[in-house]
Amino acid sequence: MAPADFRDRLLKGLGGEWPAACPLKPKVTKTQQEDGYRIETLTYEAEPGDAIPAMLLVPDGVSSTKPAPAVCVWHQHAGQWHLGKSEPAGLAGSKMHHTGAALAREGYVVLCPDALGFEEREKPYKLKGRNLERYLFLKYVVEGRCMAWKNILDMRRALDYLQSRDEVLDDRIGCYGHSMGSTHLWLVGPWEPRLKALVGNCCLPTYAGIHREEMLHCFPNYVPGIYPEADTPDIAALIAPRRLHMNFGEKDGGSPIDEVRRGIQVIARAYEAQHAEKNFTHYIEEGSGHILSDRMWELTRECFAETLKA
Repeated sequence: MAPADFRDRLLKGLGGEWPAACPLKPKVTKTQQEDGYRIETLTYEAEPGDAIPAMLLVPDGVSSTKPAPAVCVWHQHAGQWHLGKSEPAGLAGSKMHHTGAALAREGYVVLCPDALGFEEREKPYKLKGRNLERYLFLKYVVEGRCMAWKNILDMRRALDYLQSRDEVLDDRIGCYGHSMGSTHLWLVGPWEPRLKALVGNCCLPTYAGIHREEMLHCFPNYVPGIYPEADTPDIAALIAPRRLHMNFGEKDGGSPIDEVRRGIQVIARAYEAQHAEKNFTHYIEEGSGHILSDRMWELTRECFAETLKA
């Protein structure tokens, strides 16, 4: 299937065009100083009346007169619906995933939003956790869309918010995600040329692999109407020719390594077709599972440094 034809089919499967951007109506509710950066707790609207809770990490010394590159960090799933933005912001959860805080210490403005159904975006609902996620997925399905459509809309609004900040160099924005956050990365990437560097860690489940292994993945992975003619690597391939790096653990059960290797070939061919082979890199760590290892993080940092700071 030609990339243009697949893009049209993908948009139809997601649920169609996104609405025109509404006013952001940003509100900062709290500011706290950390070692080397400040954290602003805030909200901005994705759709009228739909305020997204987020945390913005601004490095010391960065200002409207001295702006810096920015990175959005999409948080993981891990069955921890009480955790969202707070983990990458360095305030809760596993230190392994305090990635937003680490990037802020390296001089990036970092935005960490809550995904739909997580942390503060779980609290307004009667249902919680797994049941809430299932309900939200089905809610969008009966409206003719899918949860991935809503996730993409929310992420696009995160970029709108970053570009509204005077501290941000709005032509030097990247994003990072681990696990579900990586899924979010290759979902939004095809629709957002504003993202100049994208790094995904440990998540490229294919529908072929999901069906073969009878896996129950998080709901953002499921886009109706594209399989078997296309699969998830074909979505990631639409990011070409922009900079994309992907890390994987050889023994990560959520992304069977044989499917990952086939998926990498699909993405690589898309970059080759645009004479942008150097812009797609990947790393598979032997013996590792669903983790962010020291080497994976080193490659992440290198990708952002060479693309956003050069």
